[in-house]
Amino acid sequence: MPSREQLAEHLDPAITALLTVECQQGVVGPDSALPELADEARGSGALRHVARLVAAAHEAGVQVLHAVAERRPDGRGANRNARLFRVAGRLPVQQHSGTTAVRIAAPIEVADEDIVVRRLHGLSPIAGTDVDALLRNLGCRTLVVAGVSANVAIPNAVFDAVNLGYTAVVPSDAIAGVPADYTPAMIRNTLALVATVTTTQDVLGCWQSPRRAGSRPTRRA
Repeated sequence: MPSREQLAEHLDPAITALLTVECQQGVVGPDSALPELADEARGSGALRHVARLVAAAHEAGVQVLHAVAERRPDGRGANRNARLFRVAGRLPVQQHSGTTAVRIAAPIEVADEDIVVRRLHGLSPIAGTDVDALLRNLGCRTLVVAGVSANVAIPNAVFDAVNLGYTAVVPSDAIAGVPADYTPAMIRNTLALVATVTTTQDVLGCWQSPRRAGSRPTRRA
């Protein structure tokens, strides 16, 4: 774990963005296409921690982006080159554009200033999307990654962020995967090698400090 001072430097609201990954109703909601993952995201408290991070980011002036995975009803442009895609195409709940399945799930609240980035293909919330360009235009250098799943999308996001030159921060209690014991193993053996691993509470402590001082952070270009 980094020191409080190191973490606070990384998480300066003026240069930080929060990326929630696939926290959508069709993935982590009550009617999920992946009920085991949804149960783990909710039962572990990860989804609640994501909601806390989003609320704190709004208060601290940290930019929030929501990465949503969806597909056209006709499947046009979607991948078919891996077992994961083929299985997803047969699930009873589909992540179709414009449906409730691709809306951000409660208890996460989406503010007007949040940016929702939707992708129709691939595994990564960053590669092949507008996320990198948006972050650069916003002057961001640190990306906090939270959501699901620790199996695929979260490591994809972290690797892409690091490869693009961002400092990746992962609150370990705000991500989830299946089975339950896979997530801590992934964090310990993989993500900890490339990202700054911390906790939701430590991130909140850094973001709440400027508010206690009575200052509103100004985003730098």
